[in-house]
Amino acid sequence: MRVLVLGGAGAVCSETTRDLSRYSDFDEIVIAEYNTAAAERLAAELNDDRVRVVFFDANDYDAMVRLFRGFDVVVNGLPWKYDLVVTKAAVEAGVNGLDVSTEEDQWDYDAAARAKDIVFIPGVGATPGITNLMAARGASLMDRVDTIDIYFAAFRAPAPAPGLLVTFLWEFDPQTKERTYYKDGVHHPVGPFEGARRARFHDLIGEQEVVIIPHPETRTLPRVFGAREVAVRGCFPPHAMRLAKALLENGFYDERPVQVGDREARPLDFVYDLMLAMPGTKETPVWAYGLVVDVFGTKDGHPVHVRLWNEHPPQEEWGGPAAYYKNIGIPLSIGAQMIAHGQVKAKGVVPPEAALAPEPFFAELARRGIRIHEKVTWERPVMG
Repeated sequence: MRVLVLGGAGAVCSETTRDLSRYSDFDEIVIAEYNTAAAERLAAELNDDRVRVVFFDANDYDAMVRLFRGFDVVVNGLPWKYDLVVTKAAVEAGVNGLDVSTEEDQWDYDAAARAKDIVFIPGVGATPGITNLMAARGASLMDRVDTIDIYFAAFRAPAPAPGLLVTFLWEFDPQTKERTYYKDGVHHPVGPFEGARRARFHDLIGEQEVVIIPHPETRTLPRVFGAREVAVRGCFPPHAMRLAKALLENGFYDERPVQVGDREARPLDFVYDLMLAMPGTKETPVWAYGLVVDVFGTKDGHPVHVRLWNEHPPQEEWGGPAAYYKNIGIPLSIGAQMIAHGQVKAKGVVPPEAALAPEPFFAELARRGIRIHEKVTWERPVMG
């Protein structure tokens, strides 16, 4: 069996590659990278005869399709702007795949993927990803699902890598149309920092204020489980949240271009360049990832609530930033192995909750130190 990891030496997907090397039985693990020097350094670190490096340009579609052919699974760890083209290429090549993020138009390739008898699973990270399977686990304990509330705390620096900076800025952009919550068959748009609640995460993070964030769980979970209401609320570390709010309040999201020296651009373009260049935006006191999912519904005619939450080793044990990145990269590795071993029966372009069984997935997470806990109660709790 052969697995291809796109962007496999990047900040997030290097943890996928490491996990594949340590835990998988793939005969060949190929890192596809534009930055081949970084990929070669990672391959040398792993010292695994199965690992090799190929040059990869995500802007060359024809070469992408040719490269994909012959692999059993393609893992996409590229920035989300490449989600759609990677999905299209995987379907054309007839290769199974999965993605760390989600682009809404990926679902348009569902019929073509089923015709090729392959599966492609967008959003197999922490959130979306682990949270979808936490919701699936809660739903499996009920006859009917009414409400799913997802809370996350992405404790990482605002600009550790270009793609992660784009995500940070996009999630608080007033122009972001995907910032919605789902209720009674309608997606309700909200502005940045709306819908605030308090949520308590594991001890590395504690209690934080979370706000509604644009995430695909609000699109896929109602379809799969028939939930009447779904919302995703999240946060970054407090200093990053203060920065995002200051950018918003001071007009840096204004679409009108401004002149700075010889350059004319949107204010946010200047902010992007500045944040990517500043050492301080790549630092944070605590690297961690917190997840809490509340599922409300009924069982045998009685109201029931299932709360699930995660825990993982601290940064002192996991190596600083890796305490954040592993929570995203490891699920991709587990998903790729489940596909390769025939544990995924779904075909088409499908979300994690419709493709991956929660229990074996959680068992594999636990082998790596990421534990998912659950508590079933018969009354609706208050967050905080």
